[in-house]
Amino acid sequence: MQATLSKIQVKIDAGLALPVMELFYTIQGEGTFSGQAAVFVRLAGCDVGCHWCDVKESWDAEEHPVLMVEDIVERCKKHPAKLVVVTGGEPLMYNLDTLTNALQNAGFQTNIETSGAHSLSGNWDWICLSPKKFKEPLAEILDTAHELKPIIFHKSDFEFAEKYAALVNENCKLLLQPEWSKQEKMLPLIVDYVKQNPDWCISLQTHKYMDIP
Repeated sequence: MQATLSKIQVKIDAGLALPVMELFYTIQGEGTFSGQAAVFVRLAGCDVGCHWCDVKESWDAEEHPVLMVEDIVERCKKHPAKLVVVTGGEPLMYNLDTLTNALQNAGFQTNIETSGAHSLSGNWDWICLSPKKFKEPLAEILDTAHELKPIIFHKSDFEFAEKYAALVNENCKLLLQPEWSKQEKMLPLIVDYVKQNPDWCISLQTHKYMDIP
């Protein structure tokens, strides 16, 4: 049994296999690609631990199956959309080079949603950086992010958002998103903030309004 576990871990470390909480076809609800059909690959495992996380069941990687990369790609190919969003958990806990190369070879656009707390791996068409106070992002992610999407939970989060807006590359799109449980309170503040600071846009979790995954 131990030998089998060791072999699996070797494959995970090499990026040939990954723990997957769920793989599903839906409509991207957030950010720049909101409204587009997408295959979501939610990897299991997270060491950031946001207390307001709505997928805490993803945190423990050992609770979820490990799939070979080729199996993940084959499952993605069963759906008509050519956009794959890799999320978590925290997906950059793993080596994602093999996954992204295989997806792109199969004709998919590769997007990632990450806190940026781990070194960048993978060949990404779009990097959505959603920084967290609990474990802040690395400089290499700030340099390459296409989209900065801080979550607004407290009024103090506007200052946190501006901190990273000053650090990302000049072409990075700036989005503010209310945390869902605080939506009623925070959204009016975000609306006023964006009106006063038009470099920012608003991102909403539209999939929750639509009651879809």
